[in-house]
Amino acid sequence: MTELLKSQLNDATLKETNAEDGDEEEDDVVDPWKVVSKSEKGVDYDKLIKRFGSSKVTDELVQRFERATGKPVHHLLRRRTFFSHRDLEFILSRVEQKKPFYLYTGRGPSSNAMHLGHLIPFIFTKWLQDTFDVPLIIQMTDDEKFLFKDLTVEDVERLAIENAKDIIACGFDSEKTYIFSDFHCIGRSPAFYRNMIKVQKCVTFNQVKGIFGFGDSDCIGKISFPATQAAPSFSSSFPEIFNGKADVPCLIPCAIDQVSSSFSDIFSNDA
Repeated sequence: MTELLKSQLNDATLKETNAEDGDEEEDDVVDPWKVVSKSEKGVDYDKLIKRFGSSKVTDELVQRFERATGKPVHHLLRRRTFFSHRDLEFILSRVEQKKPFYLYTGRGPSSNAMHLGHLIPFIFTKWLQDTFDVPLIIQMTDDEKFLFKDLTVEDVERLAIENAKDIIACGFDSEKTYIFSDFHCIGRSPAFYRNMIKVQKCVTFNQVKGIFGFGDSDCIGKISFPATQAAPSFSSSFPEIFNGKADVPCLIPCAIDQVSSSFSDIFSNDA
């Protein structure tokens, strides 16, 4: 994390502030905690793509995907269930150059079982792992649900185990998949913790309020948590998996409500 990261955070916060001061008050509300449409037609995904700074999945991108993999794309991508991306061209270039990358996704355990909506990103992730034959990191954010929900530590630890069972049932490659609980693993990983602290140092309270909408009454655990969720996107957080390499990028399959319009841009540019 460098001065570049700090500069990008300042730019991102300014964009969020400008949007709030402009004519965006009628926009849909889509974030990791709430989805509210201002229209009877539902969420305006074109406007969401523009606001979040992502790009549409185009026919040209799908065709390049098929050339790079030598097989048809997954139907969830072909039918544009996954309709938007950030820097997928970069990952495809690495595939064409036979350079490594890994997958990273996660689950915040807040229910006894995962429904179909929860499973869709994991179904697609399974296909990506099979297609590219790459490592997969799955973060169980039990600490997040303790901070954001009316649940005890014991509750979220139990739910993490139950949800992990559902995820394992998707059939991921057991030799190339690492599923971990924040409560149980971060304290044993100095490399992971170092990256958390590096991210935290680069983000001010004002910036995180602008990006995630936190208020003065939110606990400090909520405010610092995004750094915990960001850490797995750096291969240096897992030296035992990547043999100490700090330059292996990751691809993150997730729902659009999990994308911050600024943090994802920041983390994709500085490791």
